[in-house]
Amino acid sequence: MATFFGEVVSVYSRAVEEDEEEEEEGEEDAEIRREVQKQREVHLNWRSEIAESIESSSDKTFQCSDLVIAVGQNASGFLSAFVLSTGNWDVVGTVTLWNERTKGPSQVTNTQLPEESRCVLYRQAACPSVVICQCTYYVAEDQLFQWTEKVLGSIQRRGLRVLVLSDCSVAEYKTSECITASPSPFLRTLKTSEYRDALRCPLMEQPNILTGLPAAVLSHCQVHRIPAVVYQCYSDVACPDSLTMEAYRPALSCLSSKLGKVDYNPSTEVLRKVVRVSEAQSNLYT
Repeated sequence: MATFFGEVVSVYSRAVEEDEEEEEEGEEDAEIRREVQKQREVHLNWRSEIAESIESSSDKTFQCSDLVIAVGQNASGFLSAFVLSTGNWDVVGTVTLWNERTKGPSQVTNTQLPEESRCVLYRQAACPSVVICQCTYYVAEDQLFQWTEKVLGSIQRRGLRVLVLSDCSVAEYKTSECITASPSPFLRTLKTSEYRDALRCPLMEQPNILTGLPAAVLSHCQVHRIPAVVYQCYSDVACPDSLTMEAYRPALSCLSSKLGKVDYNPSTEVLRKVVRVSEAQSNLYT
């Protein structure tokens, strides 16, 4: 084969050399890929007594009827102020992972759960059928499937209902109308086909879509025919604040019937405490 520079080369010999190089690079790439995948694994860590009860169950799953997942600082702060502040809630598990934006332990044992984690599962002694999961870290795209399979896959599906509260910037909200027609913060919702209860806010208008962990959870529930609903709060603030937290108040009606007791009017001190803790965790210089 002649090139534009007059060089004559053998097509067959060049192809053989390139194939050999590709095979060598493929082996190295496969080893690197395995190491990266191992480092980026998602780990669900149950407390020791919970892990024992799961192992002793017939289907090896955690028994609960309602799973509430809060994704983001404001959604988690809302649950802390309005729900977790009432009654005695115990930590039953954590979800740990590592990626470029989430620096955390790769794995912990179920006998020694970390005291501070950005994804914690709680259960109330008086109402063990409801589990709350607060998730404030970033889950990368290649970890979303793992997260949903590890968490939702370990919980019984029969009779399970899932409620997701999610934070989102109002800059991502798409509308043909003036944004002042829906002053932020405001809620929009999406649900699975199995979810039959009344919705507490308008449906999310096209072409708006869910992304990240809320989308992964809703997709998992749709595939496995689990009733699930996502309430996404659009806010114009980057940091947690009490106004955005209170925007989730309509979702309380989904919880009050199950928990029996929620704090509809948390004190100013409780709200300040939640905001203050969130600000301390997100400080650029600490």
